Order: sequence, then C-alpha cells, then structure tokens
Amino acid sequence: MPKDKQIEQAYELARQRYAELGVDAQVAMRILQTIAISIHCWQGDDLGGLERPGAVLTGGGIQATGNYPGKARTIDELQGDIEKAVSLIPGKHRLNLHASYLDNADKFVDRDQITVKHFQPWIDWAKGRLAGLDFNPTFFSHPKALDGFTLSHPDKAIRQFWIEHGRASRRIAAEIGRQLGSPCVNNVWVPDGYKDTPADRLAPRRRLIESLDQVFAEKADTKYVLDSVEPKLFGIGSESYVVGSHEFYMGYAVSRGKLLCLDSGHFHPTEVISDKISSVLCFLDRILLHVSRPVRWDSDHVVALDDELFAIARELVRGDFLHRVHIGLDFFDASINRIAAWVIGARNMLKALLAAMLEPTSMIQNMEAKGDLTGRLALMEETKSLPFGPVWDYYCLSKNAPVAMAWLDEVRSYEQEVLNKR
Repeated sequence: MPKDKQIEQAYELARQRYAELGVDAQVAMRILQTIAISIHCWQGDDLGGLERPGAVLTGGGIQATGNYPGKARTIDELQGDIEKAVSLIPGKHRLNLHASYLDNADKFVDRDQITVKHFQPWIDWAKGRLAGLDFNPTFFSHPKALDGFTLSHPDKAIRQFWIEHGRASRRIAAEIGRQLGSPCVNNVWVPDGYKDTPADRLAPRRRLIESLDQVFAEKADTKYVLDSVEPKLFGIGSESYVVGSHEFYMGYAVSRGKLLCLDSGHFHPTEVISDKISSVLCFLDRILLHVSRPVRWDSDHVVALDDELFAIARELVRGDFLHRVHIGLDFFDASINRIAAWVIGARNMLKALLAAMLEPTSMIQNMEAKGDLTGRLALMEETKSLPFGPVWDYYCLSKNAPVAMAWLDEVRSYEQEVLNKR
C-alpha cells in the first residue's frame, strides 16, 4: 500500500475516535494552520550576529555551547538555512531577528545608529516566504554592556546610548510591520543585574523605568509594532539580583499597556509558565511566549515534546488565548545540526498545539463546572492516549511537509551538500 494511503487510513481511524468525543479533527487542523510560530534566527549561527565577522555574542548569561560544523557566517548563509528549516515545518511561520543581525555592508554600525535600511534585505527576503518578522534590540555583547548594566546603568551617557538603541530598534520594528502588513513584536530584554547581593535594589529599577519610558515615548501604531518586555530570574553574572525581574516587568507591562514576555527558562526550576498565562491575561490584552527548555537553569535547550510543552499548549487552547498570545521559540544548541534544532523545536510546538486542539475541552470543563471531578480526571487521563500522531502525520501530508522522520533525511542531505562545505 502506498505510504500516503496508509497515512490517510490511519488518520480516518483517528478522526473517528475523536469524533466519538465530539472533537472535529478537521477543525483542529484548520485552526492550527492559522498559528504562526516565530522562529529565532540566532539558533543558526550560535548567536554570532552580523555586526563583526566571526563574533560570538555573549553576556547576560547567554552562551551557545558545542562545536557542530556548518554554522552560518553570512546573511545569505543564514537565510538559506532558515529557508531549508521552514520548508520542513508545516504551515507558514515568522522569523525573530535580533538587532545584531543587521546587514551593515561590512562597515561597522554602532547600535544607536541602526536604521531600517540595515534590515531591508531581511524584509525583502521575508516577503512571500514568511508570515512576518519580529524584532529584539540587542542589549548585550557590547563594550557599553561589559559591566552588566545598560538601561539601568548609573552613568547617564551609557544609559542614553542604550535608550537610543531601543528607540532605533522600535522604529525598525514599526517599519517591518508596515512593509510586511503584520504587526512586528519588538521585545525588550536587558541583562542588567549584580553577581553578588546589592545594597540598593531600588535605584537601578527606578532608572530602568525612566529609560524604558523614554524608549517607548514616541507614539507607535499597534497595527505595525507591538512592544514587549521580558523578565528574568537570574543569569550568569547576575545571580543575586536582576533589575528586570518578573514582578518589575509585570507592573510595568500592566501600567504601560505593553506585552509581557514569559520565557519558560526565566523562572525558578519549580515554576512553569503554563501556570502564569491565565493570571497575566487577566490584566493584559496580549502576551509573548518564548518557549524554551531549561536544564538546571536557563540553558535554552531545544524544545522537547515534554509535559510542560503540552501544558502550555493546553492552557492556550482551554483558555481560548490563541488570538492573544504570540508564540516564539528561544533556544540555541551548537552541539547538533542547527537546522535540525529549528525543525525539532518548531514541529514539537505545533504537535503540542494540535494535541491540545484535539482534546475534548468543553466536555472536560463542563464536568468540572458540575463538580464531577472524578469524570474530569478520568477524561483528562484518557485523552493522553488518544491517537493524535496520525492526525499530525495527515496534517504534515496536507501541507506538503515531510511526514515522521522524512525531514531528517532532507537535513542530512543539506548538511552534505551545503553545510559541510563551509
């Protein structure tokens, strides 16, 4: 029997199983195809950026480990690798850029001087290929960030440099959104903090508020740019104190009407962002997710199809939050094929969303509302063994994306033909 026919038959059996519980698999797949995951550019070159050839971005606890051959060295190589990755991921998705990935024509441009012309090649390339671009100012790996402070720096001149970088990045993001016809999420994360216990926790936070207010002072059209702020618990070099903590940015986002970014690696190991989503969305219209996989700390491993990923997806579906949440990935593993890392992470995020969409949510919630907690637990457990795999395979087939492990063969061929020649 032809492989495609086997996939279709397996899907039909799975569809019937879900239909028995009142779940329409076709509807789930139609919803899934509307979800655009923002795939991060920095997995492709170990956070090297394009400011200076051969550079490796570090600072703020950010470090890609490993020495797998074939990393991208130029904008053309990086774009080619991204094209290959997205061709193996069903659906149409976005790309998340850092400001350090500018096209400076081999002439150094400092970060307070960047303009949209330095990113026009990315915009032109994205047209027709992607659902949109997102953006991040780069507040690390720079001489003016060596002491671990940027927007909260006690030196006003250094603070002003980073304020101008933030303003420039925001203008670029707005123009990206205008040209591509899709709002660009511009996410601000700064590494500011102390290695050891500070004597004054308040002053840096007051300076950060003032700086952020200046960054966001220029009126921006939310049709083109959505401002986001990202907290963190700690980083290497800021183990004892981070200026931009979760509580700080929660207050800032609520009081200023910004998106709050929840990064799954930025909290205590016993905390999970799946438990925070509904709380935050009680007070904010939208949020941004950076889906990662922490191991011991914010180590940004490739997203795995683990319990927390399923929990995040279920929370988005059960709460009807998909239209209010922007989903981005954030990991960087230099120990494996970098394109494979993108594909594994993105496909896992989509698998988790599909599994959540195939859950008989209304039935489970009705049981809970009626006080039938026994039935709730029984049905929630039963759904875990329902055959969402055949539905996923059929979805990939319908989107002309490789089914099962077929994508890995394409990655290995690309490695032989392209990556190994670098």
